[in-house]
Amino acid sequence: MDLLPALAIGVALVAVTTVAGLAWRAAQGRAVRGSGERVRPSELGLAADGFGTRATLLQFSTEFCSRCPAAARLLGAIADDEAGTRHVEVDLTHRADLAARFRISQTPTMLLLDADGAVRARIGGAPRAELVRARLDDILGRNHVGIH
Repeated sequence: MDLLPALAIGVALVAVTTVAGLAWRAAQGRAVRGSGERVRPSELGLAADGFGTRATLLQFSTEFCSRCPAAARLLGAIADDEAGTRHVEVDLTHRADLAARFRISQTPTMLLLDADGAVRARIGGAPRAELVRARLDDILGRNHVGIH
């Protein structure tokens, strides 16, 4: 193979890989609208009162997830600040059935459930506090008008 075509192919591969990596990174920690499907505590092996009375921050993790402990601390702190809100962490390491059921392709993944257990938002990757709080405010019926 000639040097010039080989060099062009190499540069093109680096460019495509860089763009794909930047797109993937930008999608991490972003909230998307929830499916509205209902989740029951019993599906996760929890007691009937395992969810919050107003909202639940449902985190899916694995044993080998390096970002999951920090996500759990963040979500736990947010839930502690809101009456009727609970943080629930589910380890998918030995529960492939749950990973398939909830279409989890990365950990951490968080589902924000309303009082009825309906999925209102989904965040793949490490969650950002301000985003989780904003989505939680939506569920709890609070509006924030910022002063700029």
